[in-house]
Amino acid sequence: MELLLEGMKLKKNQPIIATFSIVGYDPETGEIGVAVQSKFLGVGSVVPWAKAGVGAVATQAFANPAYGPEGLRLLEEGSCPDEVIQTLISNDEDFSHRQIGVIDAKGNAATFTGEECYDWAGGITGENYAAQGNILVNKETVTHLGDAFETTEGPLADRLIAGLKAAQNAGGDSRGKQSAAIYVVKENGGYGGLSDVFVDLRVDDHPEPIEELERIYQLQQLYFGETNPDDVIKIEGEEESNLRQWLAQLDYLTSPEVSEDEFHKGLTAYLHTENFEAREQDRGYIDMKVYEFMKTHAER
Repeated sequence: MELLLEGMKLKKNQPIIATFSIVGYDPETGEIGVAVQSKFLGVGSVVPWAKAGVGAVATQAFANPAYGPEGLRLLEEGSCPDEVIQTLISNDEDFSHRQIGVIDAKGNAATFTGEECYDWAGGITGENYAAQGNILVNKETVTHLGDAFETTEGPLADRLIAGLKAAQNAGGDSRGKQSAAIYVVKENGGYGGLSDVFVDLRVDDHPEPIEELERIYQLQQLYFGETNPDDVIKIEGEEESNLRQWLAQLDYLTSPEVSEDEFHKGLTAYLHTENFEAREQDRGYIDMKVYEFMKTHAER
């Protein structure tokens, strides 16, 4: 621990990660993650840390990046979030300038705000989350962040983003908006089940970073989310006619009147070009979310 923190002393004019963040856990799915917004370039490269089956850490204010991996190591070795924070700050002479949120894989959470963090600064904990922020317009930025997480239904990522939106609407970062990020892990939840990285999205510089983060999250869900069986329809009648027209407009068919084999060959080429392999259905069927995307694509 001491070796990790060596050399991490504050430097003159070091940029402050003025931000609000939330670490959260979903006991039903085992998902653990962090969402954050800040007046800081590329906040996703510094604040969020998480490990499936272990926990998550948000490190900010005069952020100490070593808090991320070291906090996860301590959690994995059996320390509770409060103990993790105490260990981290006890080995950091600049702890009074730091802010951190920690949650473990059981939903236990803790938050810490050093007394030298700029107002408004503070944090709260609730069931399966810790929310914190510094240089905020008001305390409500953090309390609304937690309230939205508690009352929103759906996957963990949806609840984390809902928290960010509520926090911004309540006041947000007093210095403005610039970047946002969400990082959610789940055992074997990554691409093809080959990693634990379930959602990893960043908006590094944007006038409306939370809205942009939500937009690309919805795209991520479209491309990589699982098909709801209720969304699968048979390709026939008006739907087939539309698909043929759209595929011809997009140059995947030479004309809408091609043979059945040519039609399905063109549809498959479209699905694979647009990275819809995860939503590809048996021949003669299509996911309605893909159908609606194709409609918008063709109209553009």
